[in-house]
Amino acid sequence: QVQLVESGGGLVQAGGSLRLSCVGSGILLRDAALGWYRQAPGKEREAVAEMSNGGATYYADSVKGRFTLFRDNVENTVNLQMNGLKPEDTAVYMCHANKWGSFYWGRGTQVTVSS
Repeated sequence: QVQLVESGGGLVQAGGSLRLSCVGSGILLRDAALGWYRQAPGKEREAVAEMSNGGATYYADSVKGRFTLFRDNVENTVNLQMNGLKPEDTAVYMCHANKWGSFYWGRGTQVTVSS
């Protein structure tokens, strides 16, 4: 059974940093296309950062220069380093994996940024 489990969320002041981690079980993330998405209350889910299975990355304009997505093949994780956090970054953050056409989602971790 494939599972993605996120961790690292929490409450942080504006300007602070958090690192989110998503560990895969039942799936090797190194060959997958990966991504972090977020959903704020009353808003649609949006892609924050994505990495193709070849390693190319994409970032939403709102997080460019502040967030970095990277994978750790030893730990079988995909991580999101978030710096310079803003109140508008407050959301539930979910990781996603697409491997050979099968899609998987984690349940999410809450990030709250206070002003």
